[in-house]
Amino acid sequence: MHSFFVDAPLDGRARMLPEEARHALKVLRLRQGDEVCALDPAGGRWQGVLELSDGAETWVRLVAPLSANQAPVSLTVYQGIPKSDKLDWVVQKLTELGAAALVPVRMDRCVARMDRSDGGKRERLERIAREAAKQCGRGLPLRVAPPMAWPEALEAMARHDLLLIPWEEASGFRMKDAHGCFPDAGDIGVVIGPEGGIAPKEVAAMTAIGGRTITLGPRILRTETAAVVSAALTMQLWGDL
Repeated sequence: MHSFFVDAPLDGRARMLPEEARHALKVLRLRQGDEVCALDPAGGRWQGVLELSDGAETWVRLVAPLSANQAPVSLTVYQGIPKSDKLDWVVQKLTELGAAALVPVRMDRCVARMDRSDGGKRERLERIAREAAKQCGRGLPLRVAPPMAWPEALEAMARHDLLLIPWEEASGFRMKDAHGCFPDAGDIGVVIGPEGGIAPKEVAAMTAIGGRTITLGPRILRTETAAVVSAALTMQLWGDL
């Protein structure tokens, strides 16, 4: 059953967004009466039936609510901005794993640049998150935040119940140890360094606000691998994997 984003439900029906309708009718060749999954702005998922109107709009008749498939823990990944198109892959996989948000961060060792004026790149990442949400049956897509400079990101990191810092120089304290110490954390931040890693002064700033460094094992992972592994471990321990 294909999934599509719709407007807020109204009297048991919901209008399919124009770009979603074009995809449903022109690409997938769906027809009146076909079953679909409708994703509303509040994160609700509905079993629905496609209805074609006389005008230009396409509607879905909502038959029954479905599980929203949202993770029980809110996970925000602070990703040091990587090179090339690695963020595309990270966004897709974090969406599938159930992370709540991705925050691109300009860290000391970042080579690639991304700032708030680069709206086109963020729009592409948001599209990737939306498509991944439809594919994995998730009610709300991953939220892609505007890029943050380090001071702004550090302020945001301080607001989480638990802040975890996978770091290649950490040892002895793993993700499962963090869970043993903080089993009831409901809002978790994870900080992933760029290709060059997290600078010691950045680690010191994060530990000063309560962050905990953890090890992901004896092998040094690529930045995109570390992001996905950290999210998977978080969801396995605190979430629903």
